[in-house]
Amino acid sequence: MELKPVAPAAKGPASRFVGDVYSTAIAGREEPSPLIAAVVRFVPGARTHWHSHALGQTLYVTEGVGLVGTRDGEVVCVRAGDTVYAPPGEEHWHGATAGDVMCHVAMVVRDGDAPDTTWLEAVSDEEFQAANEAVAPSRVDAVR
Repeated sequence: MELKPVAPAAKGPASRFVGDVYSTAIAGREEPSPLIAAVVRFVPGARTHWHSHALGQTLYVTEGVGLVGTRDGEVVCVRAGDTVYAPPGEEHWHGATAGDVMCHVAMVVRDGDAPDTTWLEAVSDEEFQAANEAVAPSRVDAVR
């Protein structure tokens, strides 16, 4: 057994995120484990760029309210306790809603030396606004 110290938080680069996003590594790249995991914190309006994962990605929401969207236009509103799975190769994005913070644990599995994540273009402000509008009724119902 090995107790690891808390890793420092790192600000997410503009080449992968819109807005302020901070990541703290939990597990990653220790052989022979293929697991990569991080706690990722999004301020209101912050989000990932479009991306996909060779072997899929699991997100476990720990705090706040967020959005996960796919290229086919599906958007789900997520809250603390929710788990979302993006299958291998599915282009998607995730982040906080326009008015809430969101924190999740992001988990992917490495596939040898292949890239675990393929990063694409930014989610536009228009795409993000449409996603927020699409889930607004479900957020109101959940609060009541």
